[in-house]
Amino acid sequence: MRVPLSWLREYVDLPATETGRDVQAKLVSAGLEVETVEHLGADLKGPLVVGQVLTIEELEGFKKPIRFCTVDVGQANGTGEPQEIVCGARNFSVGDKVVVVLPGATLPGGFSISARKTYGKTSHGMICSGDELGMGDDGSHGIIVLPPETEVGKDAIELLELVDEVLDIAVTANRGDCLSIRGVAREAAIAYGLPLSDPALLDVPGPNAYGYPVEVSDPLGCDRFTARTVTGLSPEARSPIWLQRRLQKVGMRPISLAVDVTNYVMMELGQPLHAYDRSLVQGTIGVRRAAEGEQIKTLDGVERKLHAEDLVITDERGPIGLAGVMGGANTEIADHSEAEGTTDVVIEAAHFDAVSIARTARRHKLSSEASRRFERGVDPAAAAAAAQRTVDLLVLLAGGTAEAGVTEVVTPSAPHTISVPADHPDKVAGVSYGRETVVRRLQEVGCDVYGQDELIVTVPSWRPDLQEINDLAEEVIRLEGYENLPSTLPRPPAGRGLTRRQRLHRRVGRVLAGAGYVEAPNYPFLGEQVFDQLLLDADDPKRRVVKLTNPLNDEEPALRTSLLPGLFGALRRNDGRGSHDLALFETGLVFLPREEQKIAAVLPVDRRPTDEEIAELDAALPEQPRHVAVVLAGAREQAGWWGKGRPADWADAVEAARVVAREAGAELVVRGGQYGPWHPGRCAELVVGDTVVGHAGELHPRVVKAFGLPARTSAMELDLDALEAAGDDTPQAPRISTFPVATQDVALVVDKFVPHAEVEAALREGAGELLEGIRLFDVYENEEQLGDGRKSLAYALRFRAGDRTLTVDEASAARDAAVALAGERTGAVLRA
Repeated sequence: MRVPLSWLREYVDLPATETGRDVQAKLVSAGLEVETVEHLGADLKGPLVVGQVLTIEELEGFKKPIRFCTVDVGQANGTGEPQEIVCGARNFSVGDKVVVVLPGATLPGGFSISARKTYGKTSHGMICSGDELGMGDDGSHGIIVLPPETEVGKDAIELLELVDEVLDIAVTANRGDCLSIRGVAREAAIAYGLPLSDPALLDVPGPNAYGYPVEVSDPLGCDRFTARTVTGLSPEARSPIWLQRRLQKVGMRPISLAVDVTNYVMMELGQPLHAYDRSLVQGTIGVRRAAEGEQIKTLDGVERKLHAEDLVITDERGPIGLAGVMGGANTEIADHSEAEGTTDVVIEAAHFDAVSIARTARRHKLSSEASRRFERGVDPAAAAAAAQRTVDLLVLLAGGTAEAGVTEVVTPSAPHTISVPADHPDKVAGVSYGRETVVRRLQEVGCDVYGQDELIVTVPSWRPDLQEINDLAEEVIRLEGYENLPSTLPRPPAGRGLTRRQRLHRRVGRVLAGAGYVEAPNYPFLGEQVFDQLLLDADDPKRRVVKLTNPLNDEEPALRTSLLPGLFGALRRNDGRGSHDLALFETGLVFLPREEQKIAAVLPVDRRPTDEEIAELDAALPEQPRHVAVVLAGAREQAGWWGKGRPADWADAVEAARVVAREAGAELVVRGGQYGPWHPGRCAELVVGDTVVGHAGELHPRVVKAFGLPARTSAMELDLDALEAAGDDTPQAPRISTFPVATQDVALVVDKFVPHAEVEAALREGAGELLEGIRLFDVYENEEQLGDGRKSLAYALRFRAGDRTLTVDEASAARDAAVALAGERTGAVLRA
């Protein structure tokens, strides 16, 4: 809402020294968001005067029409002689009054005016358009032509009100009253402690039987309809300069006198109005719901098909307007430039249901100044005053006659009353205001207040947003000043720290960062086509997703069931920007729909929900386990003087899983597997106990191609919650033995298909308690020496006792037991 300071001063006697910035500070303190203060004409400097065109000479021989004019500017040029000016506009004639800027002046934007030679003539100044003066569009798209009675030589800066300050206010959805000068003036009056000259306080005649006939068939959609008639308007009458300038300052374009007056009153009082050409309205004006399939051509020239829920204004022919949104073209007021202008008008000032108007405006994608106000709440009691104000202006400016008939259809309703304890604002704000302050502030916003400890508050008609006691408390608090509320930091209870889950989450992030991974959080949304790109089976549980009703992106309407698609996107973007050696990780929730779908109960707001209610709500939500995932591409170790480096591969992804498992205190078993996006034969299945908690390895080439990833990209994904449940994160102090270690190496020959993990598990179990560590240090394949389909796995076994030095026989016996069990379980034999 744009509010000119000059217009605001008409209703609030602000101190003359108050600037727009001062008023902005006051209104912001009162809770209105004043975004900017625009200084109109700040860099404008005269002489800028009214001139009368004396002669016009058409200059020929140029690519565009050029005119050489002489203009009488009175004594403004110091000589009284006609001013010679070259001009290219063609919307003025000899005898017209125009705005002339003389040499030495400066126009908005720092454009200095001086005499200069152009098109073979010397131009001593300019004949100005509205755009050149920073006035905005006046509908002429050319030179400003002033009324004939305007005095020659008069200062045009004062005449056109070019110097002003305009407050641009971002009005919130609940403060429809502030979409008017009246509403903002009321807030300014409260902020300054000054009286308000309410423009809606007019003498309004009561309804009678002589008014224009109106029939309201839907009293819920329209609870008030006022109709007034004005006849004998002069078709040639134009909006005066002051009216046009005020409309331009608030951001509206002048159109014609009747339309400009209705727009002016709407901006002044906040009540949308509509003027019908009486000669085009046939019969009784009605208000009803549209019939399905009815059509109307609105003022914007669009033929619209109506919905059964649309509220429409009708006459005998059918719809003549979308109620509260836009009028119809078949009763449009004629422009003053037309040969047969409008002389008789019917003024509509009505109050419509906010929800109905909002839905109609959105259904037809037709937001108007009227619909914006009805959606946010319009004062129903202002309709009669707005109609009277419109009638008065039309009579004054267009020479019309107000008919005695007044139509007012009203659905009776009681004012809204709220019972509130006098100390309730104190409890909400934590400040002791006292009853007198509470009553005074509520009365300032227009409430009637009665009672002592329990206040009975009647809400004013212009504040439909005041519905319950906390709304009243907010009014008191904002007017007393949010900045005056004390800042009290909450005291957390002692002895509480992070939960086990939070600690694990942080440790996993730190250990992966320490291993060279960079965290890359991603949005939790995906499109279902990624499951085909991940090569998941048709019955894979990850294909079952939770879909959003109103997604941010229509192409990604589902919540993720895997972290990999988001990480793939991050890897692709970084690789495309020149970062080819990448190691990324993410920890986050995935969303798995439950087998039984439940509807969440609405929790109470007047008390803390019970544990049972919270549990019921949780049961209606999808399962949300926390996962951890990594992706790698490019070099894992850089080449340099220290060595050749090496590329990232599947083993790095597996090692990342082991690192995470160690932080969770879980024993992770790595074995061969095959799943979705991973390459067959290069996919590790990650197991804790008997549960598969994830996979790691090199991605399938088809997946790499589908996601646009670098070749040989590797990835890992783990269920972090499953690791937490199986693990023990109790800190374990390292044990340092004073006795020496005994090392035994063993090489076992097994079939190629036997996983190293199975061999290692058998060795570990067979070696018993003396085994301190085991490491695979060599894999050897040679058909001539080992046989077809065989491989050799060489392990280093470390034995140590905590209470003695082991003998060679003890270490050898432990080694032999380990080899024996490995042979029994995997068919391994000692390599000769």
